[in-house]
Amino acid sequence: MLTVDTTRPVGPAGRISRVETLQLGTAWRDFGYVRIHTDEGLTGIGEITHPYRVDETCRLTEAMAHRHLLGADPFDVEEIWLRMYQGDFLRGGDVGGVVVSGVDQALYDIMGKALGVPAYRLTGGAVRDRVRVYANGWYTGERVPEEFAAKAKEAVARGFSALKFDPFGAGLHELERPELKRSLALVEAVREAVGPDVDLFIEGHARFGTATARRLVHELAPYDIGWFEEPMPWTHIERYAELRRVAPFPISGGEHFHNRYEYKQLFATEAVDIVQPDLSMAGGFTELRKIAAQADAHGMLVAPHNSNSPLCTTVSAHAVLGLTNLKILETFDALLEPYVFDALRGVLPVQDGYVPLPTAPGLGVELVDEVFEEHPPSHRFWNMFADGWEKRNRT
Repeated sequence: MLTVDTTRPVGPAGRISRVETLQLGTAWRDFGYVRIHTDEGLTGIGEITHPYRVDETCRLTEAMAHRHLLGADPFDVEEIWLRMYQGDFLRGGDVGGVVVSGVDQALYDIMGKALGVPAYRLTGGAVRDRVRVYANGWYTGERVPEEFAAKAKEAVARGFSALKFDPFGAGLHELERPELKRSLALVEAVREAVGPDVDLFIEGHARFGTATARRLVHELAPYDIGWFEEPMPWTHIERYAELRRVAPFPISGGEHFHNRYEYKQLFATEAVDIVQPDLSMAGGFTELRKIAAQADAHGMLVAPHNSNSPLCTTVSAHAVLGLTNLKILETFDALLEPYVFDALRGVLPVQDGYVPLPTAPGLGVELVDEVFEEHPPSHRFWNMFADGWEKRNRT
């Protein structure tokens, strides 16, 4: 099973004949993509963006293609997933998780095109007509209440009924008293600006000690937030249930786990109320449905993480249309330069806070090589533990 079997009858897509990778530079981050070709003339794409290691994901994708993809039938998604994970001795981790996720997306793109149906038709169909999304990245700029309030109003004016933001600035483990007051003032300003009918989600970026996280749970209670995301490092996962018991709102997290095996401890400890797998990190279509099923069995909702490009937004919309325990999907699309959408021809739009039902075969997106050539990767880095990180000023 852990070698490519070319003796079985091949499906309607033919066999994988070539695998290539591309990178696109933006002010947010460098985006990475895989494009898989078959000998029947079909192509499929997937996102292999890593926040800081896109070069590595591209190189690993190309190497794994020779070991596990060339000659394979794209319809054998379960076998290909296992071959890449087990056969390559990935044993979890971020770079390998991103590669497996992107390849899996591209396989579903190919299958949908071969059958003439949108990819979501291959993953259980739809239980909803559109996917509600929330905005992130809208609060770049000065970290003062007036600025955050104005930016929040702008996001709501664009049709979003839910916003997420990190009000806490730089730092690790603790917040000094002036910084705590400033952070809470930002939350208060945003809540007052958008009113009571907009959902607000607070991001912790997995950086607070237990005592500080417990204090923040108490201090955030008056602002009617929809969840507190990753308040503590995942090295302290056993303390999450303790925090849940005292929180008057849901605790969410899980974006840093890359497959069902890494999620085992999250479910075993009942760490969160809302699970946040990222389709470009957690194993693609094939794995997301398994993680969502486990979440459902534990009475947890799913709100996929998505800090990547509009392709990931489109792929995620396909993947969650059939999830019965979906809460909402994240998007950074409004933060990005117009040429990103030119490079990703056919991505689904965000309209009044929703992504519409897809209609094109596969994912319905094509990579435009000319735009990629005009915007090469920058290889820059921004440090969220440094002052001014929320401005996204990279070094």
